[in-house]
Amino acid sequence: MIVRIMGEGQAEVADVHLAELDKLDDELLAEMESGDEEGFRRTLGALLDAVRRLGSPLPDDALEPSELILPAPDASLDEVREMLSDDGLIPG
Repeated sequence: MIVRIMGEGQAEVADVHLAELDKLDDELLAEMESGDEEGFRRTLGALLDAVRRLGSPLPDDALEPSELILPAPDASLDEVREMLSDDGLIPG
């Protein structure tokens, strides 16, 4: 799966890692729904770090369509809320 972190670039993440990312996404969704700003910041950082750690960066000139777009690390709670589907940032 090709994942884009807004403002950073793209990484290819193997499907075997999606369960780990989905768990963090579920935590992020719960923190957003409860208005837990501190938890939101922590979990967003953990989600983005997991993509960086588990993914293989694509070259800056790669023109691959992103299957998943994640917010920038400094995105606000409201900005991320606008990006959400009913399933969170990661569908499924």
